[in-house]
Amino acid sequence: MKEVQQNSNIIPDSWLKYILFYTISITFILLNAFLILKKDTLAAVIIPLAILVLVTFIFSFDKLIWVTVICAPFSIPLNQIAYGLPFNMLLPTEPILLGVVVLFIISLLMGKKLGSDITRHPLTYIIYFYLGWMTLTSFTSSIPLVSFKFLLSRIWFIIPFFFLLNYLFRDQKNIEKFIWFFVISFVPVILYTTVRHLGYGLYNDQAAHWVMTPFFNDHTSYGAVLAMFIPFLLGFSFAEWIEKKYKIWIWGLTGLFMMAEILSYARAAWLSLFAAAGIWVIVKLRIKFKTIVIVLISLLAVTFVFQDQILQRLEKNSQDSSANLMQHFTSMTNISTDASNLERINRWHCAIELFKLKPIVGWGPGTYQMQYAPFQLTSQRTIISTNSGTGGNAHSEYLGALAESGVLGMASFIAILIVVLLVGFKAYSKTNDKRLKTILLSAILGLVTYYIHGILNNFLDTDKASIPFWGFTAIIVTIDIFIKKQNDNPEAFLTGK
Repeated sequence: MKEVQQNSNIIPDSWLKYILFYTISITFILLNAFLILKKDTLAAVIIPLAILVLVTFIFSFDKLIWVTVICAPFSIPLNQIAYGLPFNMLLPTEPILLGVVVLFIISLLMGKKLGSDITRHPLTYIIYFYLGWMTLTSFTSSIPLVSFKFLLSRIWFIIPFFFLLNYLFRDQKNIEKFIWFFVISFVPVILYTTVRHLGYGLYNDQAAHWVMTPFFNDHTSYGAVLAMFIPFLLGFSFAEWIEKKYKIWIWGLTGLFMMAEILSYARAAWLSLFAAAGIWVIVKLRIKFKTIVIVLISLLAVTFVFQDQILQRLEKNSQDSSANLMQHFTSMTNISTDASNLERINRWHCAIELFKLKPIVGWGPGTYQMQYAPFQLTSQRTIISTNSGTGGNAHSEYLGALAESGVLGMASFIAILIVVLLVGFKAYSKTNDKRLKTILLSAILGLVTYYIHGILNNFLDTDKASIPFWGFTAIIVTIDIFIKKQNDNPEAFLTGK
């Protein structure tokens, strides 16, 4: 009798699946036919894709995050394919990330938890304050709509690539999966850029500024992202735990990224790699933190005492950007004729002037481009100056935050950077496992390249920079949590047990 009852339950379920399948299929066909015949549009074609994405959202967050990582190097601004829209976003990554955030919030409301080790980590508390202060300054913003959109974009990078990646990185294989997914998907973009560059001449530094479009806005963001992954590729190239048959491919990728970095003519990216190399030397030579602080204070003191002489020296440098790599790098200190450098000074001056008027709450996240134009001095304007804000923003992560969210906005961002470095170096010193040390140091150096680059530019409003920025941060925090839990026993982490 029980067997008959069980069979009677199976038959309706089976029929239900068929009925549901054919109902959805017929509905889709009829809807598509109606839209094609009556509205002359193929809009219904995206419905299956939307359903697929929605199902993936609900049942497989991790796969969707990996898809986003893979797509990031290929993402294109909406305004590149649809002109005249009142808004813009990066396709396909930002719509996917927005959906991830919504479903993440729903899952939290339903009782799911990430774990107190992540939600109560010291760095996480600073991120809470960082986002909380950004929310407050969005309410007080001079243009609230712009600020809340900026806040939303920052949230949809932090939740997936800090909080959710922290959860996924508990399986150590996912750390390297994250790195390799981004690196390998970056390769076609590099080849595309290089081939276009060759078409205009290998040493054409002017073509180097835009040949990476539409995937990157310009050579500076392209160079910055390349620089973030070079420490990982170099670390893996010399890693003893990687088999020799894979080393050839890794060395090839390392050479490709280094070549692309050189051909990017991105001076700030080159400088950031030199800074990361200096940190690597300090770590390997085990130079004490006290010594580093003394040296830095001494350098600052010398700079302050001889600031007039240094400024006069810089003003004598008339070397503009050049196809000659050494001359191009030397042009970084040209503040007399180099338009790029002079415009950057112009933007920094405007950011400081904006800060002076609203030092506590700032003008609102994301509003710098709409507000800085009246603060430009005639004496500081350059041939590339604009009043429309189309030439970029404050050209500094730090001064941009200062102008837009006040002193606490900048302070909270700097606090994130400092705590990440402290946590990373502490974790590095507590483990003797070479694999874990390589991953940690590579993540630290990758972030250092952006911390330095952030002095001269700001790209955290883009997926290409934000994904590695918060992803590398998640790597450091995950390993720090593991070491604390496992009492300096990384073997469990490395084997995934």
